[in-house]
Amino acid sequence: MKAILNDDIVSVLIDEDNRKAISLNEKSFFGKIEDNFLELSLIEACYLMEKGRLNIYENDKKCDFTYIIDLIRKKNSYGKYIVYRDLKDRGYIIRTGFKYGAEFRLYDRGNKPGDGHSEFLVKIFFGNDNIPAMDFASYIRVSHGVNKNLLLAIVDDDLDITYYNVEWTRP
Repeated sequence: MKAILNDDIVSVLIDEDNRKAISLNEKSFFGKIEDNFLELSLIEACYLMEKGRLNIYENDKKCDFTYIIDLIRKKNSYGKYIVYRDLKDRGYIIRTGFKYGAEFRLYDRGNKPGDGHSEFLVKIFFGNDNIPAMDFASYIRVSHGVNKNLLLAIVDDDLDITYYNVEWTRP
């Protein structure tokens, strides 16, 4: 499937010959439909490209995978990409968590956007990051306030990911 890179958005034209884009959105919950296009984030598009499901073009030139990864690295989002990839490979549905101050909202297998609520907010940290106690408390408070658990994804120097499920407990 052909997609066009424009800044941080990757767009797939939806026409009668290209119903796969609609399927990516309606069945696999990638991107959002805007006018006659499926708009994907750079991270979503990179994942689809890595899986061999998308070809990305910029200025009529086909991009290779390392070029897209380099763009993600330049935006300091490579850690976000590897967490996204790991969670997608585990079968989760992932949506943006921006309005909750998190990187992602995570839908458990079997649940989908529109049929229920996401179960987790995913916050990503790196092994050497310091998390101030007040910030940590605010992450938990926000996730609890919207009836979600906080899933911390800690990425170490070897790019291995450890997940911690943080739940609110009232003493």
